Amino acid sequence: MVKIVAIAGSLRPDSYSQMALELAAQRVQALGAEVEILDLRQMKLPFCDGGKEYPDYPDVKRMQDAVSSADGLILATPEYHGSVSGVLKNALDLMSFDQFSGKVAGLISVLGGQPNSNALNDMRLILRWVHAWCIPEQVAIGQVWKAFNAEGKLLDDKLSQRFDEFAQSLVENTRKLRGVS
Repeated sequence: MVKIVAIAGSLRPDSYSQMALELAAQRVQALGAEVEILDLRQMKLPFCDGGKEYPDYPDVKRMQDAVSSADGLILATPEYHGSVSGVLKNALDLMSFDQFSGKVAGLISVLGGQPNSNALNDMRLILRWVHAWCIPEQVAIGQVWKAFNAEGKLLDDKLSQRFDEFAQSLVENTRKLRGVS
């Protein structure tokens, strides 16, 4: 079975990144994959200082172990100042090749303005550097404040279809690249 770890790079209580991540996780689970969501809002992580071990922060090891044992990842970030959130970048920096090498990743960004690919491209660079594989499908939700209803459901059918295609690609490519069924 495909095992996916999902991480959103936002600390906001009503995070749109977290909503998009959970929606993607549901779609991936519907295709038979196991998904573990690591909620950074509930984890205590230090600022990365370049070290390999953080004994005073057990959530670092928990996160490293979860990603190490996964076949793939879903990463979601708000776009802040044209790039990945500092929260997500720090979480990624607390890991290394040991966790990411050979993993398959699907990427999501949310923005208050018009959709673009800045944060998505930056995540691709980061993941390529640690030898992970990014699927070609990605999701960028512009004007995210009007993308979901009060219950967290997507309002746009085309965007919903995009999430379906994203999930299908992540599961299929993870099976192929990782050799899991």
